Amino acid sequence: MAVEDRNILKRIYVVAFVILMMSSAVAIKLTNIQWVEGDYYRKLAQERTIKNFVIPANRGNVYSSDGSLLATSIPEYTIRFDACAPSQENFDKHIKGLSDSLAVVLKKSSSVLLNDFRKARAHKNRYMLVGRKLSYTEHATIKGFPLFNLGAYKGGIIIEQETVREHPIGKIAERTIGYERFNDAGLLTRVGIEGAFGQYLKGKDGKVLKQKIAKGQWKPIRDNNEVEPVDGYDVVSTIDVYIQDIAHHALLKQLELYEAEHGCAVVMETKTGNIKAISNLGRAGDGSYYETINYAVAESHEPGSTFKLVDVIALLEDKKIDTSKIYNTYGGQVTYRNRKVRDSHEGGYGKISLARGFEVSSNTVLVQAVYENYKENPSQFVNHINRFGLNQSLGLPFKGEGRPRIPQPGENGWSRISLPWMAMGYGVAVTPLQTLTLYNAVANNGIMVKPKFVQEVKEWNKIVKTFDTEVINSRICSDGTLKKVRAMLQNVVKRGTASKLYSKDFSMAGKTGTAQINYHKGDTHMYYASSFAGYFPAENPAYSCIVVIHKPNTSNNNYYGADVAGPVFKRIAQKVFTDVPSTDVIKTLQRKVKNQEKSYITYNDKLNKKPTVIPNLKGMPGMDAVALLENLGMKVKAVGFGKVKKQSIQAGQPIRKNNIIVLELS
Repeated sequence: MAVEDRNILKRIYVVAFVILMMSSAVAIKLTNIQWVEGDYYRKLAQERTIKNFVIPANRGNVYSSDGSLLATSIPEYTIRFDACAPSQENFDKHIKGLSDSLAVVLKKSSSVLLNDFRKARAHKNRYMLVGRKLSYTEHATIKGFPLFNLGAYKGGIIIEQETVREHPIGKIAERTIGYERFNDAGLLTRVGIEGAFGQYLKGKDGKVLKQKIAKGQWKPIRDNNEVEPVDGYDVVSTIDVYIQDIAHHALLKQLELYEAEHGCAVVMETKTGNIKAISNLGRAGDGSYYETINYAVAESHEPGSTFKLVDVIALLEDKKIDTSKIYNTYGGQVTYRNRKVRDSHEGGYGKISLARGFEVSSNTVLVQAVYENYKENPSQFVNHINRFGLNQSLGLPFKGEGRPRIPQPGENGWSRISLPWMAMGYGVAVTPLQTLTLYNAVANNGIMVKPKFVQEVKEWNKIVKTFDTEVINSRICSDGTLKKVRAMLQNVVKRGTASKLYSKDFSMAGKTGTAQINYHKGDTHMYYASSFAGYFPAENPAYSCIVVIHKPNTSNNNYYGADVAGPVFKRIAQKVFTDVPSTDVIKTLQRKVKNQEKSYITYNDKLNKKPTVIPNLKGMPGMDAVALLENLGMKVKAVGFGKVKKQSIQAGQPIRKNNIIVLELS
């Protein structure tokens, strides 16, 4: 019996010891959690219930050269309701007034809203949706309504802000304006002006402290942000909205007419290199056209006959021959290294001068001229191409600029056929913007300037950075050569391949181009690229322009540059020549219109002080006027495109929200 008692006693001791050890371990762990790891666990608990969220900064605006908005950030607000936050007394006292007030702003029934609030209270809904996609004015108004004016804790209001990027002029120039966003793979993609100048546009993000509530939702702890976001700078582009609209629609019309695959049109200001318009349109599966790729910047291809400008500059500058030199076109066909060079005109042109050969774009004349004079020293010819900068990219700020291809004598890619092929724009590859830059240099008295897309960066009215005109080559050729070349380019329009474009009302100069693309892959893959490059007015050029249209429908055998691309050039030149007022006219008009608001920004400053009457919108860019009036709570109907010509409610009339105002644009 005593032995059995001792065994029981031992077991009791063992159990007691185990319990003691476990208790000690628990005590040690609790002490460790409280004092040693306490800070870590308290921080972890806080992170899981209270957390800082990033408030993206408003990106700066992108403006056109005339002050129209091309891209802007608009804050959108979502308002929700924490039905458990208000006391019963505050809920009963203010919920009817809140419902009545919201009914006016949200255009909903007060009784329906009241019923929704009571259901949310009964079901303890801490995240009831009140309204989404609200403007700043609407959100500020709702914050002042009964109950909500008590704040987040006493009134239950939850405010969420999101910044949305808008393009007020729609899809026009969308690719050049660009974007900066994350793709499906989570990688940041930067396109166009938005991407290239993102460092100025992006601003500094803010922070808001939120607390985790039911169903994994987060609610701001305070009405104020922990760190307020700082808006980005504004970027003023060189784009002119009016010229852009002309180029876009002229290109679109011709693409649709010829059922072409894609095309581009670019207008450059001669003296400055400012790109005033750039349109890039590609054909979708349904036959519609939209901006997908910046073809003018990215697409490097064989230019065809527009490259013949290089031939005549080199020949004249090196004093190899004069424009009067006579060549036999040999029935429209010559052979080099067993390769046939043909003229587009069947039977050729007989015996004609170099100048006439250029005017009618004779391949046989230009190839003979180049080959005969440079076959012993092809580097002399190629060096002219290199001096024009056509052998290297322009160094534009955009990603994805096309890489040119200019074979160099003695290097891989050069063959015995290279020189004659280069003379007619084959065996080389350049982008449309490179071709335009060369033609612009001829228009600009031999001074080659780099294409420019942005003229300055601003913080409100303070200039942060300016982008000056950059000279690539101060003198591409002598004045004598320039004079002869410009005469030939003008004669191309007067009596050459582009004679259909000639108008006695305004002068143009340029060169047609028709290139076979993918000809080395066989007839099934070969297609045509039709182009026209030039400038206007011919005597005192203000703008240069290039139009390239790829893969036009050839069913009617009408695929030449003069017929496909030329009309786009003429339409742009004609509209710009006849419709765009001069600076003096604009100044006169501005003096006549008293108290005219010149921009959204200046009037918005006044608006914050005295939001009582309709502004004088005449002369203001249409998109700015629409944005301004909508922020005043008015409904706007815009007719036309451009700047405000007339407004249905005259300046000085009282502002009445939801009134409809009609703007006539021109």
